[in-house]
Amino acid sequence: MEVFSFKRKIKHYSSDQKILLVGEGDFSFAVCLARAFGLAINMVATSLDSRESLMLKYSEAMSNVEELEAKGCIILHEVDVHSMSRHPLLISIRFDRIIYNFPHAGYLHGPFSSEHNRFQIWFHQDLIRGFLQNAREMLTAIGEIHVTHKTKFPYSEWKIVELAQKVGLYLVHEEQFSPWDYPGYENKRGAGMCDQTFPVGMCSTFKFAKLLCHSTTSGFHLGITTSGPWSGYSGINGPRMQR
Repeated sequence: MEVFSFKRKIKHYSSDQKILLVGEGDFSFAVCLARAFGLAINMVATSLDSRESLMLKYSEAMSNVEELEAKGCIILHEVDVHSMSRHPLLISIRFDRIIYNFPHAGYLHGPFSSEHNRFQIWFHQDLIRGFLQNAREMLTAIGEIHVTHKTKFPYSEWKIVELAQKVGLYLVHEEQFSPWDYPGYENKRGAGMCDQTFPVGMCSTFKFAKLLCHSTTSGFHLGITTSGPWSGYSGINGPRMQR
């Protein structure tokens, strides 16, 4: 397609990559990427929430979703990261980048649960483990999974690098994350006071791949594509609690 005659980039992401975003809150991160690319026909953005609950939880969600749809992004609701690789509208697609920002499994004992609690940490680890297992099956040969996560205690106790290794992934790179690199992005709590942001503090984007050898060249592996990331594709809709 003509829009992909030249590549547009923002940080780790470019318009010639097939990108899957999971656990979107108000879809502001997806909108940031779409605006940087000009169009979003290379993107699929998903959330655990239904379209109706988005309207109730996030004040800007629907305007963001409508902007994304106008730019060609595929929006999917009620997508569980523990089963997304088997989702009927995702099962045949392979992605160059799968992005999960600030995953969170929700609170075992309400919004005032302690993040230091060992059972709460196991709850989070179960979310991450299931996500990584599914995401691994959805990567292209040179694809990467990007998880942005707080790095100070108790979040460091989630041990996401070790979890990734146990499902056949390897840490390619860890890079400090700054929201300022993504204009318009607003992280959301997702549980309790859903529409409020939270301080990210010290955090990193962890980049995982299936192979130790890593290439920065993107490729589309959708079987019958001819030009552009979606051309020739005849069908593509499908996290636990997340932010």
